[in-house]
Amino acid sequence: MSLAESSRLRFAGDLTICRILNGMWQVSGAHGRIDPARAVAAMFACHEAGFTTWDLADHYGPAEDLVGEFRRQFAARHGEARLAEIQAFTKWVPYPGAMTRRIVESAIDVSRARMGVERLDLLQFHWWDYGDSRYLDALKHLADLREDGKIRHLALTNFDTERLGVIVGHGIAIASNQVQYSLVDRRPAARMAEFCRSHGIVLLTYGTLLGGLLSEAYLGRPQPGRADLATASLQKYANMIAAWGGWALFQRLLAALKQIADKHGASIANIGTRMILDRPAVAGVIVGIRLGIAEHIADNARVFDLDLDADDAAALAPVLAESRDLMRAIGDCGDEYR
Repeated sequence: MSLAESSRLRFAGDLTICRILNGMWQVSGAHGRIDPARAVAAMFACHEAGFTTWDLADHYGPAEDLVGEFRRQFAARHGEARLAEIQAFTKWVPYPGAMTRRIVESAIDVSRARMGVERLDLLQFHWWDYGDSRYLDALKHLADLREDGKIRHLALTNFDTERLGVIVGHGIAIASNQVQYSLVDRRPAARMAEFCRSHGIVLLTYGTLLGGLLSEAYLGRPQPGRADLATASLQKYANMIAAWGGWALFQRLLAALKQIADKHGASIANIGTRMILDRPAVAGVIVGIRLGIAEHIADNARVFDLDLDADDAAALAPVLAESRDLMRAIGDCGDEYR
């Protein structure tokens, strides 16, 4: 399989990514058991199909170790020179507290060792408590580590627009911010996207497919009970749908998406992904995969052949207009974590 040329984007500097990133939250333990050997085999299948970019974190169970093993096997099979084809974006999610150079560098060294890399392609930093301003200390040390060659690009995850402005105001260069963004959760469009556009920052989005709820599998189905929500993703995004407007309105959204999907010979997930990829400041959409269980490679590839038009957006407008304003209900991007 060969992806369309539009699947690739120069992300920052010398780093080019696939605009659909393979999300590895699903190996963290809340989505069922993942067999390591099958997982690495699935990573090869994704890479060979053109999905070369991985999103992970230090706390996603064995995610960093799986990347390290994939890289080792890849180098043995193809040679070390081709390792540059792989982009692996990890996160550091510390508990708030003192952020000395030693603490910060030690955490980054652990991720580098687990992933088998001299330099992290992208380090995405998260902070739980804005009341503790020592996140700025951590970011300054991370910026120094970038200058020292241990990090290629520095990024954020789930920071709101106000704090992003504070960070930029301190002269810390940020490549991207990872935020929840979907047809249900459109909060980034309120403030975040314009700030990012004006400051040369891009967005990586997650939750775009609502953990799999944004699909034909849930069209025409009664609202699932807790027993039916078998993964952490399904539970999380069922709650988001409830906050947005409820299951009945979501069914209307799925029905409208199905009409658009049929028009383009695509799936509901394809349309939901393409619509967010087309939003201002969005560089890539993270689509979770259950390695060795469900990767949806062929379906995801169709996203890059889609060219949506104004009629498609207009078809969704009446449904979206009836939803709640999540900026009022929840707050800005990432506020649900604080």
